[in-house]
Amino acid sequence: MAKIGVFVCHCGENIGSRVDCEKLTEAMNNHPGVSVSVQYKYFCSDPGQENVKKAIRENNLTGIVVAACSPKMHEATFRKACAEAGLNPYLCEIANIREQCSWVHSDKDMATEKAIEITRSLIEKVKLNNELQPIEVPVTRRALVIGGGIAGIQAALDIANAGREVVLVEREASLGGHMSQLSETFPTLDCSQCIMTPRMVEAAQHPKIRLLTYAEVEQVDGYIGNFNVKVRLKARYVDMKSCTGCGDCMLKCPVKKISSEFECGLGKRTAIYTPFAQAVPNIPVIDKKNCIYFKNGKCKQCAAVCELNAIDFEMQDEIINLEIGAIVVATGFQVQNTAMYGEYGYGKYPDVITGLQFERLASASGPSDGKILRPSDGKEPRTIVFIQCAGSRDPSKGVRYCSKICCMYTAKHAMLYAHKVHGSKTRIFYMDIRAAGKGYDEFTRRAIEEDEAGYVRGRVSKVWRENDKLMVRGVDTLLGRPMEIAADMVVLATAMVPQPDAKDFAKVIGITYDEYGFYNEAHLKLRPVETTKAGIFLAGACQSPKDIPDSVAQASAAASKVLGLFSRDQLEREPVIAENNENTCSGCWGCVLACPYNAIEKKDILNRSGELVKQVAFVNPGLCQGCGTCVTFCRSNSIDLAGFTERQIFAEVMGL
Repeated sequence: MAKIGVFVCHCGENIGSRVDCEKLTEAMNNHPGVSVSVQYKYFCSDPGQENVKKAIRENNLTGIVVAACSPKMHEATFRKACAEAGLNPYLCEIANIREQCSWVHSDKDMATEKAIEITRSLIEKVKLNNELQPIEVPVTRRALVIGGGIAGIQAALDIANAGREVVLVEREASLGGHMSQLSETFPTLDCSQCIMTPRMVEAAQHPKIRLLTYAEVEQVDGYIGNFNVKVRLKARYVDMKSCTGCGDCMLKCPVKKISSEFECGLGKRTAIYTPFAQAVPNIPVIDKKNCIYFKNGKCKQCAAVCELNAIDFEMQDEIINLEIGAIVVATGFQVQNTAMYGEYGYGKYPDVITGLQFERLASASGPSDGKILRPSDGKEPRTIVFIQCAGSRDPSKGVRYCSKICCMYTAKHAMLYAHKVHGSKTRIFYMDIRAAGKGYDEFTRRAIEEDEAGYVRGRVSKVWRENDKLMVRGVDTLLGRPMEIAADMVVLATAMVPQPDAKDFAKVIGITYDEYGFYNEAHLKLRPVETTKAGIFLAGACQSPKDIPDSVAQASAAASKVLGLFSRDQLEREPVIAENNENTCSGCWGCVLACPYNAIEKKDILNRSGELVKQVAFVNPGLCQGCGTCVTFCRSNSIDLAGFTERQIFAEVMGL
């Protein structure tokens, strides 16, 4: 006989101001099968949970319904309370009378009636709930970190320093990411390379980290604690074991005028190259598209000069398979394609550059050795106009969000320019100044007051060339007047966008993304580094625009989640998974085709003689995520979802 307890939470005024909790409690007291119905202001509090435990013990309840907020908020809280009181935690249901009722209704009587209906339906469901048991799966204590920027390096080092194995995969030839391209970092103006290079070396030399550069993750199968990952090691055409990084091959290479990706097109490189001087590993790669040998079968001058015979033109891509327990995705960002801003002249006028290109000009290791020079003629610019929000916060260009870092790095650029070019003149067009980090507002004030950067609140409508000057037409909205400025250089604070292949890669690893291509977290507030796929975590700007401190903090948070996962031999998983009735299964394989997690396999049913009778669907409990897609596709109604069976759902509907 069912003995159900109903606990009505006021949630402060969130529920109590719109729902008559006393009336709801009384209505549930009269419902068949209900033994206890009580109300309390905050059932999620310690006293509230103690009341729930006491009621379970004293009344020998067979199930409880908590009429409160979303199960995403406190289902785990009340399940834990049930377990501590001796009741199976899966005999607990949450009636969401906050998000689905009080928050969306203004009429108190109607809201109360709806709350009664919602709670009644969950009472009927919980009567049919089964005592489910958590699923235990083994854990492979090895982590995969995808992306070798500052976030990926930080996550890898945190995990490795805790004594766990890490495989760090970076698709470029060197670690470093975008941080290695920066000159100084705000708000302290520390040398970026001085911070980054030791971290790169530490990651490469750490005994617990296996570094795979010039490599890409091609396939991810399996489930939390037991992922099977396929990684492609792209052919460098240089033997990493033999090469010492002497650089003779690069000096001898006759192809010397290839636009350098690391220098953002402002510098040149050879066909065999390392991305930058401090590259880790300091082993070159051959650019197959521009190498003379791969074009016409001639040259091989790099091989001729290499005394160690490290050049191997016959090298092929290699596929390696890894067994992984958890994955940290730290694939970073890219700068928006600024060519779409035809009105600013990017791509047409060489002296209209992006903020990242300005970083390379200002960097001591950059193409101009730290001297800020115009790309067109190599002269020192006396007047620079910085245009903020060049892509960000602009729905017409497809990016409605704020890129977060632009206000700060523009202030930094203005400072660097003032320090390097004395007597220079700066104008910064901005919409708003957003400087919310520690020391950030003081930093921007310093740019305005000490370095006398001329901030102009307004937008730029057009940039064109007159003689050797760039004419910038804008408007000062504070003074209410149009203005034109003759500049030597224009710097665009371009939007931070996801990697071009971010959406495709999300499909490879099985996580979700937003409309722009940034990866989605499981919960914005409570699970900010987790994804909807258990065992896969996020770090850095692949999730949203971030500065360096936020990226590092999130990387360490993701690492702590991985270490928590690795803290035990067996992992407990939610038992809410699909179950197939092999007696009625017809073997149509609709479920196999429908399952987004590849959790359903074909299973042979044999007779006593060992002969094949038929094939049926088998649900792998480790892979199944409990989405229920297979249930809807099953033609013979053989599949049910534990905790949400057809009988339970039908009872819930009839309870209305």
